[in-house]
Order: sequence, then C-alpha cells, then structure tokens
Amino acid sequence: MRKSLSLLATAATAAVFLTSGTAAGAAPGANASGNGGGNAGEAAPVVLTGRLVGPLHVSARHHGSVTVSESFAGRVTRVDSEGNQKVLYETPDWSVAGNAQRDGKTYFLESQGAGPDPAELAGHVRIIDEDGHQRTLGDFAALETEDNADGTTRYGFRDLPDGCAAQLPANMPASYKGEVDSHPYAIAVTEGAFYVADAGANSVVSVDARSGTTETVAVLPPRPYKITPEAAASNGLPDCVVGTTYDFEAVPTDVAVGPDGWLYVTSLPGGPEDPALGPRGAIFKVNPDDNEVKLVAEDIMSPTGLVLDDNGDMYVASLFGEGVLRIDPDSGEQTVVLAAGFAADVDLRGHILYATVNALPGPGGPPDGQVMYLDLESGRHDGPAKS
Repeated sequence: MRKSLSLLATAATAAVFLTSGTAAGAAPGANASGNGGGNAGEAAPVVLTGRLVGPLHVSARHHGSVTVSESFAGRVTRVDSEGNQKVLYETPDWSVAGNAQRDGKTYFLESQGAGPDPAELAGHVRIIDEDGHQRTLGDFAALETEDNADGTTRYGFRDLPDGCAAQLPANMPASYKGEVDSHPYAIAVTEGAFYVADAGANSVVSVDARSGTTETVAVLPPRPYKITPEAAASNGLPDCVVGTTYDFEAVPTDVAVGPDGWLYVTSLPGGPEDPALGPRGAIFKVNPDDNEVKLVAEDIMSPTGLVLDDNGDMYVASLFGEGVLRIDPDSGEQTVVLAAGFAADVDLRGHILYATVNALPGPGGPPDGQVMYLDLESGRHDGPAKS
C-alpha cells in the first residue's frame, strides 16, 4: 500500500498495528531543548543553529557549514559555521528530502504524490551549482510506474489460515503485494551516479550522473515480526494471529557509500515507528555491481539517518530512540554517542559529527529543529571542521 514519510508515518496497510499507548516524545537522555551528552569522557554536543522546520536531512560542507532540508517547510537551508541561516531553495508545491554535497554542487530530492492521498507521482534530483544555476535529473515516478520495484514482493501474514484471515479487521488484508508508489527520500552522490533510497518503492535506485537514466539497484526484503499477545490485544486483532509472522514493508530511509564500496541503507519497517513494537529497524548493505543485498544490523529503533567512518563504524540517527548511535560493523553493538530527542539525520566531516535533532515538533509547540555537532576525537571540542 502507498505510504507517507512526511512525518515518518506508517505504511497504510500495516497501520492497523497502531501504538499500544507508547507515544512518541522526547527520547530518553534528552531534555526539552534536545541537548544531551555523549559517553563519559566525550565532549558535549553543541547546538549550531535552531528554529528549523522539520530538519529531516543534513549534509556537511567545507568551512564548517552544513546544508539542511527543512522538509516540513519545503526548503533547503545553508547554515554557516556561526549558525547563520540562508535559504538556498524553497518550493511550496514539492516535498523536499535528502541532500548531499560534491564538487561545489548541492544535490537534493524533491517529489510529489507520495502517501495515501491519490495524486500524480513525480520526483527527481535537483542540482544547484555555486553560481545558483539549477537543473534536474532522473524520473523516479516513471521508473516506479513502469517497473513497480516491489510488485512481486508479498507482505502481510505468512500462511494465515482462511478462518483466521476472516477475523481480521475489514481494512487489513491477510497479505498483499507492493503497489506503485515512489518517495525519493535520501541520496548519496558518487562520481558517476547518484544512489537514492526510495521510501515509496522500498528500493534503492541509481541515477546516471550524465544522462539521468534511473534504474532499480535492489529491493529491500520484508521485515518479519512475530505477533505477540500484547500486539494482538492492543490492535484489536484476533487471538489466532498470536505467534504468526507478519512481513512488514522495509522502508529505506537513508543510503551511504561504505569504505568497502557497498551501499549501506537504513530501513524502517512499515507500521508504527515509535517504540510500540520494539526496535525493528535494520541496516542492509547493497552491492551496486551485482545487486546483492545483505542484512548488516537489526534491532535498531527507528533508524532514519546514516553515515560511515573510514573504519566502517556506522553512525545512525534513531528518530524515536535515544539519539545518535554508533554501531559496530562486526558485533552490531550499539552505543549512544549523542543523546537527543527526535534525531533525524547525521553526517561526518573529518572527526566532527553533525546531527539534526528535535526534527519533529512537540505537541502544541512551535518547530525548533536544531543542528548539533560533536567532536568524536579525543573528547575535546574544537568547533565545526573548517576544512
């Protein structure tokens, strides 16, 4: 079913698995402003700027500046090393998503039509050079409309008996196949191609940097969940589903190129992204040469942003978790390096870690998304990287 990530929302079909009373709020270890500390002996994170509206994506630039996609405002904002903001691009009609920097150019995604409301799909990469010249490349909607990347992938209950399926809520099919949907959400830029996490198509897509030709690199496999008595009871499901397995859609939320040349992709499982069903997010790695997909890490709470260092350590923004996590690529061990609420994205510039936090506004409060940075080296604070 079609789904929307405008608020990191649930997949429409799987939305019957609503929260069981655990509301999304400030993450453990974070105060109301989003500030928090890292591990003992590490420098405290510093707020670079605030008053951002839904800063779901960030990329680090030279001279200590960053570029932020204010997704709820439809704009891309440049923030310098002193925290001053300048709007680089703004549109009232398009959804603005992931951004990246390379060779003096800013690349970002914009799209229309994703989510449960019927609308014509459209999406592309927009490129702005240092002189302000703009152009677009790629057509994600055309690719998805023609190919329906996960059209042969089956989601829902596995082998549920007909008698049990008949007891399901009226709006919940026992199983279904992926439908046509596209929401280009995150981007990684290389010399010859752009790689895009399409949260609607549940796929990773390549865009040729010259021609703009789009191709599906890989479809993420479904994420299985064993139905507990608590999950069944809190969502009005019949007792007969307890112990069965439900295959949720694997919704890609970020893509990064690792030091091994593979693409690393964070995934939210369709369904509640808050802690209601526990930490169900995952990281996959995709070989861009032969489309092989491997599971790298799992049991991650709502991973929505990802960056890797030269050693292969993964830094993950856990939106409804404790902040920014460091995940060991070998053991999968998770360590909180920046405690904050609603951490949406991360990037590295040298040894400085940048993160957007408070990315979702609190109930009844004005938006106050922030960019924070943290020196990961030697437990000292030198300010944003100037290189």
